[in-house]
Amino acid sequence: MDRLRDPERGCPWDLEQTFATIAPYTVEEAYEVADAIERNDLADLKEELGDLLLQVVFHSRMAQEQGAFDIQDVAAAISDKMIRRHPHVFGDHAYENLSAQVEGWEALKAQERKAKAKTGVLDDVPTGLPALTRAVKLTKRAARVGFDWPSTTEVMAKLREETEELRVEIEAGDAAKAREELGDILFVCANLARKLDVDPEDALRATNAKFTRRFAFIEAALARRGKTPDQSDLAEMDALWNDAKATEKAG
Repeated sequence: MDRLRDPERGCPWDLEQTFATIAPYTVEEAYEVADAIERNDLADLKEELGDLLLQVVFHSRMAQEQGAFDIQDVAAAISDKMIRRHPHVFGDHAYENLSAQVEGWEALKAQERKAKAKTGVLDDVPTGLPALTRAVKLTKRAARVGFDWPSTTEVMAKLREETEELRVEIEAGDAAKAREELGDILFVCANLARKLDVDPEDALRATNAKFTRRFAFIEAALARRGKTPDQSDLAEMDALWNDAKATEKAG
């Protein structure tokens, strides 16, 4: 990376990059790591972890150029954090059970937020997270101080309420308000996922995979009929969709 960023002998593209321009690649590489794990492809995981590591090195090198920190500082910082957050491993502290350990972990994180002058409950929930993931983290933080529905029953009632509000705005033709109400529905869904201990991103990825699989079934069935999807119609494709569902259940 030192060579790539060398002002005289480096790569023109690498030299033009900034934290902001590299950030999207960092996020993308993290998703590709998750994808390799999802596919249980360890060979691919090794490669994707290398790509993600490159992102860490890239950001560290740019920070070094500004005199802020370098890769050694990054490694030292995470090592110090892990030692600080595991007093039961690296120190003499003992937790009675896992629940007490989780409470201790959160207390330590709260102390770290306070030291950074971030005293608000939601202050350090990253804005760059995927929206559903951030919604889960926001509601989880709020729940810690008692701002939470008692059970999924209340969340489901709120979901029905928000859905009805969306219907009203759609019928009124107010696109801006419909967008807002749709956002409310997604936020409630994220909260419901938290209450069910389900990762909404993972659940949606699974549904995306299911949709892809079933649509491929439709395409294959149409191909056997000498057709492509654009030569079919909704009724035919919907019937094939049901066939795909039946095939999955039978399998």
